[in-house]
Amino acid sequence: MAQPLARKRILYVENGIGYGGAVICLLHLVRNLDREEYDALVVTGIGTPLYQAFAKEAGWRHVPDRRFDTVGMKRKLAKAAWPDSLPGLRWLAGQFVARLDDLGNFIPYFLELLWTAWRFKADLIHANNEPSCNRAALLVARVLGIPAIAHVRGDQTGSRSMAWFYRLPGHFIPVSRWIADSIARLGVPAEKSTTIYDGLELNKLDVNAEGRAFRQQHGIPETAFVVGLVGMLIPWKGQRLFLEAARKLIPRMPDAVFAFVGGTPDECQAYEQELRGAVLAPELENRFIFTGHVRDMPPLYNALDIVVSASTSPEPLGIVVSESMTMARPVVAPNHGGAMELVQDGVTGLLFQANDPDSLASAIERLYRDPALRERLGHTARGHALATFDVQEHVKHVCAVYGQVLGR
Repeated sequence: MAQPLARKRILYVENGIGYGGAVICLLHLVRNLDREEYDALVVTGIGTPLYQAFAKEAGWRHVPDRRFDTVGMKRKLAKAAWPDSLPGLRWLAGQFVARLDDLGNFIPYFLELLWTAWRFKADLIHANNEPSCNRAALLVARVLGIPAIAHVRGDQTGSRSMAWFYRLPGHFIPVSRWIADSIARLGVPAEKSTTIYDGLELNKLDVNAEGRAFRQQHGIPETAFVVGLVGMLIPWKGQRLFLEAARKLIPRMPDAVFAFVGGTPDECQAYEQELRGAVLAPELENRFIFTGHVRDMPPLYNALDIVVSASTSPEPLGIVVSESMTMARPVVAPNHGGAMELVQDGVTGLLFQANDPDSLASAIERLYRDPALRERLGHTARGHALATFDVQEHVKHVCAVYGQVLGR
């Protein structure tokens, strides 16, 4: 009688800039992993309470990847005038920050991650982000002689060093066909790439969730028409574009409230303050709200009349779009990146011309004035989402990649 295969140990490494779709999708993956086949240990570079949720689903360890805020140092250096006081001083200052990042951040992180992987006896490392920001995990795999997979969630254009990092993983999981095309341009052969849409725990997205309490919590009138942009407060998520479109709409939508929904990474605190300052004008009073991070998403979605994705750079896929569709909410999204794979214009949502505030405003106003269209789009979107984004299908396809890489 054949003996059952020994469980394989998967080390997951998450190095994103903040708690967003990539982290949520990883949480869904490890929660639904077959523990008869796989042991899981998740390492995150950030250790806040939101990330501690991994400890309820798998092994979890916080390995700090930023002991020194070199990102903030680079930002301050770019704005400072003193480095131009002497020839070559700006270059020297930049080199100092770069070496501080190497010595104070990268090397300690790499060594601790190496120790963690060795102690765990990992059979495979699954980097939850593209190779350029997960290079430490991929180098650890090389040192230990074990395979590595990279989940790719963004358009990959950049330097020669970026292309070099793409030689390290044994396999890639792009989250959309658009991403698959972008990594192919870096020389990744088709046989090393498997496109897998992010999965959702559809049973936990209650389409009947009560949204009234959310409105009350944020002082939103029950009769208001609420348009929400959902996503971390980082510049490329399009909050400035959303704000510009909202300013155009306020005179034409007198009962509308515009919501910025999402947390703010530490390095983007100044950006949040800029947005808050921009809505202080008397004519904008009570027309904008900032919710911060929202843990319980279904009541939020049902508190919104329209969900907007306004990313100025193409989204790899867009968990906000797929969740909103699952919740039967009418969605407005830009006509680039992964959103174009999710939203069929006029059928499961509306697409607008990317980076065009007039086009965004027009799409929002069209839905505002047509309740029947909102209902039809939401109904059709939910049917498509239920057939496309089930987490069990996602896990099945990811585990098939594991089997291929591990020779199971």
